[in-house]
Amino acid sequence: MVGIVLASHGRFSMGIKESGQMIFGPQEALVAVVLTPEMGPEDFRNKVLAAIEALGNPEQILFLVDLWGGTPFNQISTLIEERGGEDWVAVTGLSLPMLVEALGDRMGMNTAKEIAQAIKPEAKAAVRIIPAGCEIEDAAPAAAAAAAAPAAAIPEGTVLGDGHIDIAFARVDTRLLHGQVATTVTKQVNPDRIIVCSDNVARDDLRKSMIEQAAPPGVKAHVVPIDKMIAVSKDPRFGATRAMLLFETPQDLLRAVEGGVDIKEVNLGSMAHSKGKVVVTNAIAMDQDDVDTLEKLASKGIKFDVRKVPADSPEPFDAVIKKAKSELAAQK
Repeated sequence: MVGIVLASHGRFSMGIKESGQMIFGPQEALVAVVLTPEMGPEDFRNKVLAAIEALGNPEQILFLVDLWGGTPFNQISTLIEERGGEDWVAVTGLSLPMLVEALGDRMGMNTAKEIAQAIKPEAKAAVRIIPAGCEIEDAAPAAAAAAAAPAAAIPEGTVLGDGHIDIAFARVDTRLLHGQVATTVTKQVNPDRIIVCSDNVARDDLRKSMIEQAAPPGVKAHVVPIDKMIAVSKDPRFGATRAMLLFETPQDLLRAVEGGVDIKEVNLGSMAHSKGKVVVTNAIAMDQDDVDTLEKLASKGIKFDVRKVPADSPEPFDAVIKKAKSELAAQK
């Protein structure tokens, strides 16, 4: 695994590390080094060397540094020059989007150079301005958006790919599209589109807008009612689409499945607590209707992966349902 060293003036790198682990979960081979006012260049250099040793002296190291030309960068740059080769690479402009991209990329990349080349455009694309009227669009993203023609622009009856939308991932999550899903999960699944399937959100212009803006760079997010998702699943014009589906409740998921949406496995990520529900895991609360709905889905052959983020260990579905029934019975 490529080791990652975060370096900054002050505790900035420590905060970025903590924030990154809130999204990805605890990370191996990730250390932060800070430059404090009383330290000199040699002191900082020694801290970097200690950090490298703490990583287990990996062959591949990616340094994410706050500023070009500052002491952290200068000392790390000197270390890289002394070592030579391309196994140690530094990137300046440290930010949370940059770290998130790096943590996702190193799951499938073996060298620091590969990750460095991948994170720069993604980190730049994460810089956005609201209100929308204040932002000057780049020509390239605008052209890409124009090229991604909606299915309505394709003649009805046209068959793309194999004529069946590829549902690469489906998840039940009360929060729908948020940081953990937009970064960690999206990076693993690599969808063309994120589709939020919810009648409630489709009617709520504010929530719909926030979800569409939360999509990671390069991935389009859509909010559609359940009936629309059912229609999309039967439309051959979506045969070349790789989709990630997000459901707010298991009840919405059941409606989609009974309508013909071909879902074989579901990540049960988060179900918020509310009146009448019992806490089953640190991320899931259920009432009797939830239990009945999930059992009905399981009876249709759907497999459940119960965990909040990919870094968590999955919990056995049967054990989760059993605990929910026990807690609900005790509540009566």
